[in-house]
Amino acid sequence: MPARNAFYAQSGGVTAVINTSAAGVIEAARDHPEAINTVYAGVNGILGALDEQLIDTGRESAESIAALRYTPGGAFGSARYKLKGLDENRAEYERLIEVFRAHDIGYFFYNGGGDSQDTAHKVSQLGEAMGYPITCIGVPKTVDNDLPGTDTCPGFGSVAKYIAVATREAGLDVASMAETSTRVFILETMGRHAGWIAAASALARDHEEAPPHVILLPEVALDEARFLERVRACVERIGYCVVVVSEGLRTADGRFVADQGTRDAFGHAQLGGVAPAIAAMVRERLGYKYHYAIADYLQRAARHIASATDVEQAHALGRAAVEFAVAGHNAVMPTIVRDADAPYRWHIGQVPLADVANREARMPAEYIDADNLFVTEAALRYLRPLIAGEDYPPYRDGLPEHVHLRAERVAPRCPPFRD
Repeated sequence: MPARNAFYAQSGGVTAVINTSAAGVIEAARDHPEAINTVYAGVNGILGALDEQLIDTGRESAESIAALRYTPGGAFGSARYKLKGLDENRAEYERLIEVFRAHDIGYFFYNGGGDSQDTAHKVSQLGEAMGYPITCIGVPKTVDNDLPGTDTCPGFGSVAKYIAVATREAGLDVASMAETSTRVFILETMGRHAGWIAAASALARDHEEAPPHVILLPEVALDEARFLERVRACVERIGYCVVVVSEGLRTADGRFVADQGTRDAFGHAQLGGVAPAIAAMVRERLGYKYHYAIADYLQRAARHIASATDVEQAHALGRAAVEFAVAGHNAVMPTIVRDADAPYRWHIGQVPLADVANREARMPAEYIDADNLFVTEAALRYLRPLIAGEDYPPYRDGLPEHVHLRAERVAPRCPPFRD
């Protein structure tokens, strides 16, 4: 069977290691010239296929592709763009097949979360139905760590490390000034429905009274009275309190505390501002002076403090996607399978795309303490190995050095699709 081209795209919110997975895909494809000629990358994710804006990664040097390992953000551009169901908007899927056919693309590697795995699954189904079979492999990515079927997701280990470090360092700052200044510090993390990132802050605690003192998770409704009593008791006992809260925290009636009343491109409620909401509650009910911080993009972009475990797994999963494809697998996603906690051991597995598409893996009940205000030792055993090790980027003039690709475009062969 003659070699064909591949299409790779990045989807959704980027991470500190999504480009590491890209490097894994491209390097592995170059190791299989008998199956894959060139990897075309979509400009701004799946939009690159719809608009036929393709980057020829074959024109990038091996050194540049290797340097993606150290570069945060999305090197080819990402997008929050959800393709609707086949029955609702078949034209977009047919457009993908049209572009793939025009550029002899026989492999589709989609690097993203649950919505992206759903798209890859639908493309594999439509290709078969249209007489243009295409091998579709999902490459897992999400800082939220909420993809089912895999022990962890690339991007999570690094954001978990960032949040744990930030919690410890900020806690020392607050402790040193608490007598005359801030009594309560609130750190807001990402996490719409799953509290993995906020939970990782617990790794900062190196003795019983160290921060964080309270963790508020989206898996459990906020009990205001219990929360405020914990804060008051903490301040009275040690002089200050550090609270870490997930953006997806909900009230007892199921509403997001920080719902902005708008929706993103995937149809999800846009969140932001749970930290000031919690701060206002502390001020009004307890009268303590407070400060808050919203980690926002900083937490997912912090490649300078990435977890070595995360980097290694992101690269391995990118390579595995190609190895699965050339071995004849289709409509699957490579996964991390945990073999042991300490010492940490893992291997690559796989799961059908149909089993991960549009699904979320939340924190299990046994990871949340009885008061719903912290995590258990079981959660810490799970989390510890994921932040292990350092993989620093090269530095120049005191700053991390990142690669800038040539990003040469491929000449279009299809008529325009969108206005």
